[in-house]
This record gives sequence, structure tokens and C-alpha cells, in this order.
Amino acid sequence: MELKDAIMRRCSVRSFKETDFPLEIITEILEYANMAPSAGNLQARDFVVVTDDDIKYELASAALGQMFIVEAPVVIVVCANLKRIAPYGKRGEELYCIQDSAAAIEHILLMAADFGLGSCWVGAFNENKVSEILNLPSYIKPVAIIPIGYSDEKSSDTSRIDIEELIHYNKW
Repeated sequence: MELKDAIMRRCSVRSFKETDFPLEIITEILEYANMAPSAGNLQARDFVVVTDDDIKYELASAALGQMFIVEAPVVIVVCANLKRIAPYGKRGEELYCIQDSAAAIEHILLMAADFGLGSCWVGAFNENKVSEILNLPSYIKPVAIIPIGYSDEKSSDTSRIDIEELIHYNKW
């Protein structure tokens, strides 16, 4: 699939089929996610792959009851690694590792689309609960929960703000 096609095909999926797929696909998706740019090439992000239904249920509960997370065969929790970004100090911890994670997240979403899979970037969750559920060390901060699976939704176009309203040349 062309990159442009993956970008146009990607949408937030909140209903998944009960169809499994090989975990090797997730490994490949994460290999591409790791190719995302990062501050100083420190790659201050880690990935927790969740397939256990009980853990997915706990994550969905921690994500303000977004139970569609449980439906997905695989859930990836993208985490910022504060220890790895430490050379950049406070700005690294507060911004760069989030940017690093966000770049990797977008790669995950696009690669999932490339494999014909649906996904959703879930950012609304209780960070402390997710950390506890996944037994994350104190220097690991969950940034996103991404359920991945075959979509059980009909594709629909989402409206976008006209690009002319968003572009500002040289100055605001």
C-alpha cells in the first residue's frame, strides 16, 4: 500500500471483529514504529503488548470505561521512557519523550492500516491506574492505549478543517 493510501485509509476504529491475526504482524508494526524520529535518537519510548483479556478489561476500565478496547485482539500501550530521555533534563521529560512516543504512535496507526487492521489512539485514561495494571516502573509513563484488530465498522469519511484555515505562511 502506498503511504498516501494508508494515511487516507486510517481512521479511529471502535468496534473490532473477533478475528485473531499473527502476533508477528504486531512485531513488524513495532519495528516500523521504532523507526520514528526521536530526540537525539534516544528512542525514549517503549511498547507493552497486551493480549490477555483480563488485562484488556482493566485497561478499558482505566480508560474511562472505553470498553471497545476489550474487543481488540491486541492492545499496544505506548510508554515514554523518562530514564532514556534523562540527558535532556526537564524539557526531555515533559516534552521530547511525549513527542517521541507520538511519532511512534502515528507509525503504529499507519502500519496497522497498511496491514488492513483498524486501530484507535486512546489518550483518555487514568495514568496511575494504567501504570499499576501493567506494573510499570516509575520512570515509564503510559502515553497512549492503542487497540488493534480487524474493523467491524463501516468506513466513513471524517470531516476536516479546510487546509487554508490551518496554514499560516511566515507569520500568524
